[in-house]
Amino acid sequence: MTLEDAVRKMTSKPAEVFGFERRGLLKAGNFADIVIFNPETIVDKGTFVDPVQFPDGIAHVLINGELVLSSGNYDRKLAGNVLRKSRVQ
Repeated sequence: MTLEDAVRKMTSKPAEVFGFERRGLLKAGNFADIVIFNPETIVDKGTFVDPVQFPDGIAHVLINGELVLSSGNYDRKLAGNVLRKSRVQ
């Protein structure tokens, strides 16, 4: 699977399936949920024994356009909203 296919399967495809309008694509008027990462260094550090760990290789995260992780430092902002499925396809 290509990186582009993997990103699509985690972003625009689920947004489409669950009916989340204005999400999953970077375009004017959409909510800005963005993860900036290095594909060469990203790694999940979670284990079966200790699953809740921040991954390596993620530099910045924006949720609804608000910077919540910068240079690997999480500032504990709660910028997101609970999303509910709006239509069945």
